[in-house]
Amino acid sequence: MLATHPRLLKSLTLLGFIMGAATAQAAEGEFKPLFDGKSLAGWTGDTELWKVADGTIVGATEGRTLKKNTFLTTTKPYKNFVLKLKFKLRNGNSGVQFRSKLFDEHVVRGYQADIAENQFMGILYEEGGRGFLKNVNADEVRPHVKAGEWNEYVITADGPHITQQLNGFTTVDYTETSDKGAPEGIIALQLHVGDPMQVMFKDIELKELP
Repeated sequence: MLATHPRLLKSLTLLGFIMGAATAQAAEGEFKPLFDGKSLAGWTGDTELWKVADGTIVGATEGRTLKKNTFLTTTKPYKNFVLKLKFKLRNGNSGVQFRSKLFDEHVVRGYQADIAENQFMGILYEEGGRGFLKNVNADEVRPHVKAGEWNEYVITADGPHITQQLNGFTTVDYTETSDKGAPEGIIALQLHVGDPMQVMFKDIELKELP
């Protein structure tokens, strides 16, 4: 048997470590963009309300009176995942739907990570269903909100366990105990009824979990 040179042994050990780390990362999955920065490919909604400008999805209701909340939705459903995105709310109320269901006329029902100018920022809501699922302490959340600037949501849905982080601060840690909570569904972005509003989204990425 030939003796292994110490340098060769060290190189093989390092290579094995790198390959093992790469395999583990692949097993865990990687973040993939849901928005290409150029078009609404992979999404569906009212194109009079939703546009792409300067690498962002822009939703605006100026010149339109909504009779109900309306949504831009993914064409693909997701089950367990980590969703990351950035948003900028100019005014009004918006939200990020997940594990939701699409109905006629761009109506969506399901879990929503709320985006709002008021005390509802960061809550977990069920649109068209049970309403408030997890409230927040607005005084605790407020220091973490960048009004008029880009904010980041990280939403994790792993089985019955749901967490929401706003700019790194956990606003929601919720475990679903009801069979009314959908285990799978689409991702969607909201425009809310009321006064004319605008909201923008970018850097939308999702990593699927087992």
